[in-house]
Amino acid sequence: MKRYSAKLLFQYRADSGDNPNGIMRTCEERLILVKAHNAKAALGKVQACGKKSEFESKGEAGNTVYFDFIGVMDLLEIGIECEPDEVWYDIYTRKLPMERKHIFIPPEDELNAIMLERESKRK
Repeated sequence: MKRYSAKLLFQYRADSGDNPNGIMRTCEERLILVKAHNAKAALGKVQACGKKSEFESKGEAGNTVYFDFIGVMDLLEIGIECEPDEVWYDIYTRKLPMERKHIFIPPEDELNAIMLERESKRK
């Protein structure tokens, strides 16, 4: 069995007067790992996982909130070149990345998990 990582795209959609045309929507990109014999089989598993993640519920204002699976943004085989705990990689060219790392790497206190942890301690 081979390991595959997939990037899935979801949207939150609500029946509300705040955004009557529904043009701007909050989205989620999610990385998941699956094991499969080949890429086509992995894609099938990933798509089924995405559909299974869909839900609808009542929002705070009493409106219905929908969580919709939009599709698979990318599917990547995690081969022998990857570490056992590696779940994703992208390879591309950037101009002077080390010299301009302040552009690409946020301060540690702005990382999502750090900010959320800090906010939860304030409550």
